[in-house]
Amino acid sequence: MKVVVNPSHALTDSGQLFDDDDDDGCEDNDEVADEEESKPLLSPHVDEGGAKPNQTKADFYDITERVEMGKMASMFFHRIGVLAFYVIIAIYLYGDLAIYAAAVPKSMRDVACVYRPANLSCNATVPDDELCWGGNTWKISRMNAYRVFVAAFAVLLGPFTFFNVQKTMLLQIVTTGFRWLAFGMMIVLAIIRLAEGKGEGHPVIADFSGLPNLFGVCVYSFMCHHSLPSLVAPIRDKSRLTLLFASDYSLILCFYALLSFTGIYCFSGNHFEDLYTLNFQASCDPKDSVTNVVFIQYFLALFPVFTLSTSFPIIAITLRNNLKTLCHRPRRPYPWAVDKLVFPLVTILPPIVVALVTDNVGFLVSITGSYAGAGIQYVIPVCLAYYSRKQMSNTLGPHIANKHKSPFKHPIWFILVLLWAGLCIAFVTVNHVITRQ
Repeated sequence: MKVVVNPSHALTDSGQLFDDDDDDGCEDNDEVADEEESKPLLSPHVDEGGAKPNQTKADFYDITERVEMGKMASMFFHRIGVLAFYVIIAIYLYGDLAIYAAAVPKSMRDVACVYRPANLSCNATVPDDELCWGGNTWKISRMNAYRVFVAAFAVLLGPFTFFNVQKTMLLQIVTTGFRWLAFGMMIVLAIIRLAEGKGEGHPVIADFSGLPNLFGVCVYSFMCHHSLPSLVAPIRDKSRLTLLFASDYSLILCFYALLSFTGIYCFSGNHFEDLYTLNFQASCDPKDSVTNVVFIQYFLALFPVFTLSTSFPIIAITLRNNLKTLCHRPRRPYPWAVDKLVFPLVTILPPIVVALVTDNVGFLVSITGSYAGAGIQYVIPVCLAYYSRKQMSNTLGPHIANKHKSPFKHPIWFILVLLWAGLCIAFVTVNHVITRQ
C-alpha cells in the first residue's frame, strides 16, 4: 500500500517523532492532514479484483514510503484516539527531557566535585549534603552544585526550544561515533576487570524492587524499533524482511546482554551508579579504579554530556510541535506570543523544575518508562495494528493476499499485549506504593 507521508512528522535518528517544518506552516500542515484523513486509502479507479492495472494484489501491502506514528494515528484513529496519542507522546517526551536535564548536570557535578570526606571508604557514594569542594572558600553542597549545573544546562540548551534545528545528520553521525567508542570502552574495561578476578558484583537471581527500572529500561530498549520506518522503505526486495530484522534484533539483544552482564558482575550492587558511565570514575585508591587512564575516566564520565546534550534540543522541539498539534484549533492560528513564547516555555520549564527537585535518574526512568512508555510500547502499537487491519479489511476485503503478513496476526496477541501492559503498570505501581518512592 502506497501512502502519502506527512513531512511534519519525520523520525530522527534519536528515535523521536520530529517536526521539521517551520512553525508558521504548522496550521497549514494540519489542515492538509485533515483533508488527507478524509480521503479513502485507495483510489476509486480500482477494478473488482481489488488491483489497479499493472499492479499485483500483494502490492497493496508494499511499504514504499516512510510513514511515522503521527501520520498513522491520523490515518486510523478517530479524533479522540489522535488526541490520546499526542497526550501520551507529550507525557513521554516530558519524562525524556527530565531524564536528560538530570543526567547531564549529574555527570558534570560528579566530575567537578572533587572533595571526599576522610571517613568515607573509597567505594562509598558521597552523600548529596557533603561539600562539593573542600576548604572554606566555596561552601556549596553537592546537591546545590548539581542545581547550579541544571540552571546552566537550561540556560545553554533551553533557547534552542524557541527555534528549529536543521541539518543534524553530521552531528548525529559524530554522536553515534562517541556512543560506539564509549560502549566499546566500558565493555572491554569490565571484561578486563573480570578476567583479573576483581569483579565485585554478586547479583541475586530475582529482585522485585527492580521491576520499575526493568520496565523503564525495556521501553528505552524498544526505541530501536523507531528506526523501522526509515529502514523498510528503501529496501526493494522485502521478501526476507523477517530474517533481516530477526538477525538485527538478535545482535541488539546480544549487545545489550554483553553490556549489562559485564556491568552487574563487575561492580557491586551496593555502590552501583544509576548512570553506568559514572562507575568508571577514578577511585581514591588507584588499585580500586577500573582504569587509571585519565582520558578514559573523563571521557566516560562526560559521555552523557556529549550525547544527551545533542539530543535534548531535538526532543524539546519535537515536544513543542506536538503540543501545538495537541492544542490545534482549525483555521485559528496562534497569536505570535503564544506560538513563539508560551509553547517553548511550557515545553522547557516542567522538565527543568523536575530536574531541580531530584537527581535520581533511575526513578525518572522508572516513572517515564512504566507509565507513558507502556502506552508507547504496548497500547499505541496494538491500537494501530487493530484499526489498520480493520480498515484494510473493510476496504480491500479478506480475499486480498498479504505476503508480508505478521506471524503474530491472530487477534489473541492484541489481548495478550494489553494484559501484559496492565500487569506491568500494576506491578510497578504496587512496588512504588510499598517502597514509598
